Amino acid sequence: VQLQASGGGLVQAGGSLRLSCAASGRIFSVNAMGWFCQAPGKEREKVAIISSDGSALYANSVKGRFTISGDNAKNTVYLQMSSLKPEDTCVYYCYADAKTASWDSFRAYWGQGTLVTVSS
Repeated sequence: VQLQASGGGLVQAGGSLRLSCAASGRIFSVNAMGWFCQAPGKEREKVAIISSDGSALYANSVKGRFTISGDNAKNTVYLQMSSLKPEDTCVYYCYADAKTASWDSFRAYWGQGTLVTVSS
């Protein structure tokens, strides 16, 4: 399973960005997709996760500002980020909990990361 993320960049505080991530390759089933953030010197942290049934979980720091959505048919996940703050500056990694065959187990797959920089 390969994850291709796009949409990062430089934005001023208060602005918006939209991240996209598409999963491809041998995919039998996707249980959930989402986004994690890893700042320099820090551990990777969950930002938002959306399950295949559409239920979403958000980190407290982004609730009300970020919206995650997905397209199950396309195995694609989006993160609409609004009211961005300098502390949102991070490398955002796309994540998928998927399996490649009926006999396989669900496991985590990661994209290459896309940098979001929010200037003050």
